[in-house]
Amino acid sequence: MFYPLTVHDFLDRAITVFPDRIAVHDEPGAEGAWAPLTYRELAARARSLAASLDELGLPVGARVAVLSQNSARLLAAFYGVSGYGRVLVPINFRLTVAEVRYIVEHSGADVLLVDPSLREVAAAVGCRHTFVLGDDDERLWAHPVAPRPWAGAESATATINYTSGTTARPKGVQLTHRNLWLNAVTFGWHLGVGESEVYLHTLPMFHANGWGMPYAITGFGGRHVVLRQVDGAEILRRVEEHGVTLMCAAPAVLAAVLDAARQWEGPVPGRDRVRVVVAGAPPPTRLIERIRDELGWEFIQIYGLTETSPFLTMSRMRDEWSALPGEEQARLLGRAGAPAIGVRVAIAPDGEVVVASNHNLDGYWRNPEETAAAQAGGVFHTGDGGSLSEGYLTIQDRKKDVIVTGGENVSSIEVEDVLASHPAVREAAVIGIPDDKWGELVTALVVASGDVTQEELIAYCRERLAGYKTPKRVDFRTELARTATGKLQKFKLRQDFWGERERQVN
Repeated sequence: MFYPLTVHDFLDRAITVFPDRIAVHDEPGAEGAWAPLTYRELAARARSLAASLDELGLPVGARVAVLSQNSARLLAAFYGVSGYGRVLVPINFRLTVAEVRYIVEHSGADVLLVDPSLREVAAAVGCRHTFVLGDDDERLWAHPVAPRPWAGAESATATINYTSGTTARPKGVQLTHRNLWLNAVTFGWHLGVGESEVYLHTLPMFHANGWGMPYAITGFGGRHVVLRQVDGAEILRRVEEHGVTLMCAAPAVLAAVLDAARQWEGPVPGRDRVRVVVAGAPPPTRLIERIRDELGWEFIQIYGLTETSPFLTMSRMRDEWSALPGEEQARLLGRAGAPAIGVRVAIAPDGEVVVASNHNLDGYWRNPEETAAAQAGGVFHTGDGGSLSEGYLTIQDRKKDVIVTGGENVSSIEVEDVLASHPAVREAAVIGIPDDKWGELVTALVVASGDVTQEELIAYCRERLAGYKTPKRVDFRTELARTATGKLQKFKLRQDFWGERERQVN
């Protein structure tokens, strides 16, 4: 017997087993924030959104874009859109108007749902149907008619998540219901997600669908605690107030928590209770030690990409390491990890990490050439260089010129294009350099053709790029290392900053 796996299975179980349990605490004080909702109420909001989309005439497979910080409304949209056969397109709320417009147009979205703080962006972008979350809540979340049922198809696209990758134009990653279902179940199993889980959304939900936690936590009837803006002290307050047991975060977020813990009055909350999952960039060994020692939180590292839904490997404390010194334990935890159940990891002859799993993307939206290249040989080519030892993967460098800063991917080519458009710039190369706070700092190496300062170039980029993509440092050079055919030799450009480091990621 075959029964399709769809993301609605997670909410179906929650309302069957835990209908009156609190499902989500929204961000307090945010414009239009919802009161705490039970799973019965969350499901009703999802049904209402689906019925509202029915009323607009949107067929199965239509794309619905959402531009929002973390919120209960965004959580409901994961089910009200994908759960009824349409395709959710979560957009990074930090992007510029031009970047958001490109994604809306490229995805073919008929509807744009936008957070009230981003009204101006939505107005400038334009879409066939635009609704402001909060302002239009009566229209979206209180529809009196039941939505049209959807039979379900696990091969159907559930979300399209845009990632910068290594090209100036972002690529739309098509993830199916099967991809997302298996990712959430496998990730939740490896983490030991249970019915008493209290999950703090420190990770943006738009980012690879919150790594699958909006699904996994819901399926077990756990409690979602929304965090709209990362702040170390506020994270500690939420951990204390709600009894948080689990969160996912980039290393920069945990660095902020550690800084806040120094001023915290009384015992740091969550000791011996909180599990924190880190990804986005390999954290320094010292950061791992501090998380375990100063916070008393369990450190878990995973590796993956938006294209893999994202869960591929996990590094978690093992009984066999208990007698080792803390520094050695931290070093072992700093590896990308061992493959998850159902994931095959291998190193290609050129050193690239390639993977096979049921989580791998269906394809890049409207981009058959990139799809074929990424899936050549029946495996997904990550673009990362790495090695395998004792069953564990270590990421050593990036074959793609992606800079990971604060857990966000930045395309160096995109930033170079903006710099090259400045009249005083003759050549530009953008690289990531080690930074204790952000992991990597977006750095521009510029050959100038006129008088221009670092401050002027940074301001110029800030007007044309999202803040996290804007260079934080500009170094002026007389020339840039290139091959005989004119290609930038970025490995040479990085040497001044990375020195003798064994790994070319931070």
